[in-house]
Amino acid sequence: MKHTIYFLFVLFSSWVFAQVNPVETKIDKNKNKIGAQFNLTLKATVDTTSTVTFPATKTFGSLEVIRNYVVDTIKKGSQYELIKKYGLTQFEPGKYTIPSLPILINKKPIYSDTLSVQVYDVAVDTLKQKMFDIKPIAKADDSFGNWWIYLIVAIVILLIAGIGYYLRKKRKKDTVEELVFSTPIEKAIGLLKLLDKKQLWQKGEIKTYYSELTDIAREYIEEVIEIPAKEYTTSELIASLRKTATQKKLTLTKESLSNLERVLRQADLVKFAKSKPLDFEIEEDKKRIEKSIVSLHQAIPNEVNEQDELEHLNELQKIQKNKKKRKDQIIKGIAIAVGIFIISLIILTVTKGYDFVKDNIIGHPTKELLEGRWVVSEYGNPSVQIETPKVLKRMDAMKMLPKEIAPMLKEASCFVYGSMQGSFYLGIMTALPKQEMKYDLEQGLNGIVNSFGGQNLVVQHTDFQTPNGAEGIKGFGTFSKLDPILKKSVKVYFDVLVFKEEGGFQQIVVLHEEGDQYANKITERIIQSVELKKSKE
Repeated sequence: MKHTIYFLFVLFSSWVFAQVNPVETKIDKNKNKIGAQFNLTLKATVDTTSTVTFPATKTFGSLEVIRNYVVDTIKKGSQYELIKKYGLTQFEPGKYTIPSLPILINKKPIYSDTLSVQVYDVAVDTLKQKMFDIKPIAKADDSFGNWWIYLIVAIVILLIAGIGYYLRKKRKKDTVEELVFSTPIEKAIGLLKLLDKKQLWQKGEIKTYYSELTDIAREYIEEVIEIPAKEYTTSELIASLRKTATQKKLTLTKESLSNLERVLRQADLVKFAKSKPLDFEIEEDKKRIEKSIVSLHQAIPNEVNEQDELEHLNELQKIQKNKKKRKDQIIKGIAIAVGIFIISLIILTVTKGYDFVKDNIIGHPTKELLEGRWVVSEYGNPSVQIETPKVLKRMDAMKMLPKEIAPMLKEASCFVYGSMQGSFYLGIMTALPKQEMKYDLEQGLNGIVNSFGGQNLVVQHTDFQTPNGAEGIKGFGTFSKLDPILKKSVKVYFDVLVFKEEGGFQQIVVLHEEGDQYANKITERIIQSVELKKSKE
């Protein structure tokens, strides 16, 4: 957002500086041969107390600085004329622009004018020049490409997955499986021993310990007495046990019932009242449960149908085996599916290329933008009509403008999508001044481009006209920025449109990373859709 507002500030400050500019810009010639020198002169007229700092970069736009002359000072009355010359050149033919350059006068930037120059190629006499046949195409050795890297990665992934699966299976075999006991009393005693091995209360998990302890007792009572012990409260369970003991003539002692009731009520306090028994009390409660279970076992008549017990045991074992088998099948199926998916990705990457996989399987954000539903909207005043893949977000530009700029405007608007740090950015800024101001479109465009803050800036200018005849200027080119995540330099393409229509100012900025074919198509479609509307007074 700071960058967006800075663009807006640069846009407005351009016409402020255009009114009184103490810097004069000249070039000795605007046409030259390839490799020949252009002489650029910057002259700053200031009072004798001012400090002036001229640019010291090695390139001005696409032109290379090959000579940096010493500043020449001429005194005229109470003022100084500081003259700075640069020798510039370019080794590629074409039309180039010397961008607006910042000259620091008392540490405040004053921008020079932009200038256009033409570089011509040197004609070659092919009759005198010795010619040679074109060399035949040499076939590249692609017997081993980069595919072996993907193969190694795939093998490593499969090995890791295989080792993980093997260790998991081995661990399962080494752990104690759910035990199947021949009688309820053996099961209860066995589960109590397993509970001791967990050492839950020693680890501070007292609530869990009491839950499992009482569950063992309740499950045993359900199996041997045949009452829904797990569903009963403590009072209901003790009452039901007394009633059942009378009906079935069980020889239950008052001590065994009292011990059981005491532990169950202690468990209720732990679970619901956050009570914390002492260590010796926990040990005593475990012993009381054991005694209660043993007493219940001794009180039940020994009428066991061995055939029924054996069938029941076999049925339990069968159920456990089927559960384990289904679980293993699910895990195996998932592992096979993941393996097939990874192998398929590798094969597609090798045969179709990484871009194909990214675009059609992994997903590409700008591809989704391009193929999504586009929106035609009007933004700002004087309004810009534009077609975009997403509705732009409005920013409060007036509140964030510098104090010296805001009072000069009736209104200012700012709309953005994306981020300058991301892979795609679109920004629209409009402004309506309170009175007509002089504004240089080319100077404003160069101010915007220079504010990107990147390196290796290359910019070209051209006239631009909307379908309805609104005229402006278009700047396009590249610069390098540092990717904050990957910590490496990334090349960025930019397109900037600047207009002065209906007494206001409009600008559109589009940025995207190099090599993104979908972003190129998005930018082209956005630029072609731009149209300006009349201001709303």
